Amino acid sequence: MKWRSTLDSPRKRRGAGRITLSAVAERAGVSAISVSRYFNQPASLSEVLRERIGEAVAALGYVPNQVAGGLASARGRIVGMVVPNISGPIFADTIQAFSDALAAAGYQLLLASSYFDGEKEESAVRAFLGWNPAALVLTSHFHTPACEKLLEGADVPLLEVWDYQPSRRPIQVGFSHYQVGVDAARYLHGKGYRRIAFVQNSAPGDYSAMDRRDGYADTLRELGLEPWMFVPTASAPFEAGKQAMEALMARAERPDAIVFANDNLAAGGLLAGQRAGLRIPGDCAVLGFGDYPFAPMLLPSLTTLKPPAREIGEIAAQRVLQAIGAQPAEGGVERLNLLQCRVVERESC
Repeated sequence: MKWRSTLDSPRKRRGAGRITLSAVAERAGVSAISVSRYFNQPASLSEVLRERIGEAVAALGYVPNQVAGGLASARGRIVGMVVPNISGPIFADTIQAFSDALAAAGYQLLLASSYFDGEKEESAVRAFLGWNPAALVLTSHFHTPACEKLLEGADVPLLEVWDYQPSRRPIQVGFSHYQVGVDAARYLHGKGYRRIAFVQNSAPGDYSAMDRRDGYADTLRELGLEPWMFVPTASAPFEAGKQAMEALMARAERPDAIVFANDNLAAGGLLAGQRAGLRIPGDCAVLGFGDYPFAPMLLPSLTTLKPPAREIGEIAAQRVLQAIGAQPAEGGVERLNLLQCRVVERESC
């Protein structure tokens, strides 16, 4: 599907329609100097003034212009990206492929991590927009209302990756997490498993994993089976997986297969099961998500659903470069880019 809209027309002059510092000052009933101090010297203002100015900033969707005063020539060579987790392996291939493609075209990547925290993502978006990036890339579609307001007012190409929501305005490059849950449930059911549990990520803001959970649960119900869900309380992924395995296998009626929200959890569960003397997959099959580098190294090796991480990065970079006119886009920039995850079958199922 092709989308010909603002991305295919000459881009409007940067700054046109931008909310000004003076507008914030007027709404808050303070001086422009006070608004400037709110961002640069907040400790110099009283708590009352900070609250008034903060409310005005949020209401107007104001973004301070970090490139004002002579640095405007640098603003077109930066692309901002916010991911939930920089330290984990799951986004590494996407980030690397995206960065490599941008660098080859003379653009640089600015990266921020939200760790599944909507307010941290909002803060990163506000900071990136303040530098007038060439484009902005976010992970998934779960944003705070204030972040959505910032995105509505942004005059740069927007992408959402690692998800697929065709009704949303940003360019979509990714896959359906709900479908991943469907595929996981149908795969295990096809292998003969009937008591299939799902272990949620202990990070409370991982809404994409919740979409996978919903796909799993709806599919089991369609198959006439009851979904089992477990939410660990341990924050460390391996410990959370261990906690889940121990709790589920302590039930009078044990699951014969467990879908874990990611491979870290699955590894923790698999190792805990082995320590407890369980035969995997004989007593309980284990299925992960992510295809982390250690997945084939475990014993038994981990069956998992592999996301198209590198492909997401490559396509996202191409769409960015097309949207900003650095690469040709015959017929316009392709807004909807649906990819697929696949089951990597190993020994744990």
